[in-house]
Amino acid sequence: MNMLWILMLSGEGEHKGGLLDIDPGLMIWTIITFVVLLVLLKFLAWGPIIEMLQEREGKIRSSLEEAEKARREAAELMGRNNEILAKAERDAQDIARRAKETAEKIAHDIAEKAKVDATKLVETAKKEIESEKQNALSSLRQEVAEMAIQAAGKILAVNLDADKHKKLVDDFIKTIPSSRN
Repeated sequence: MNMLWILMLSGEGEHKGGLLDIDPGLMIWTIITFVVLLVLLKFLAWGPIIEMLQEREGKIRSSLEEAEKARREAAELMGRNNEILAKAERDAQDIARRAKETAEKIAHDIAEKAKVDATKLVETAKKEIESEKQNALSSLRQEVAEMAIQAAGKILAVNLDADKHKKLVDDFIKTIPSSRN
């Protein structure tokens, strides 16, 4: 083949015309070669290429469908997650509200118990004070009676027995109005 080109370039051999001249024999062989090349490409290259492209298109379509399905599932999961979070927040607020109510009730109960205990303590203290007052008054009466007997005994210089003197003073003390405040 190289020899043919060399001969054509050197101008030797059979030369029918220029490069742009039309040669019907060459044209027919070029068309036949082109058609044979197209048929070979169709069966050997285009078929597998188109088959591969269709397979790839199917994979892409399948991947897109899977991606859409995953997106829908993710959106559904996100919705469920939001619902769960909202419910958890409502539950937390409910728990906090109940804890606050319980704490307020306990504080109120403690305050009421403290008031009751304080009232009882005051009443007990009042009773003890009244009891001590009565004891003190009784003791004071007894001492006053003894002192009165001694004073009366010295004044009268009469010797009365102690029981009679005591009875006399007790009667006198009973006639005196007593203050109980």
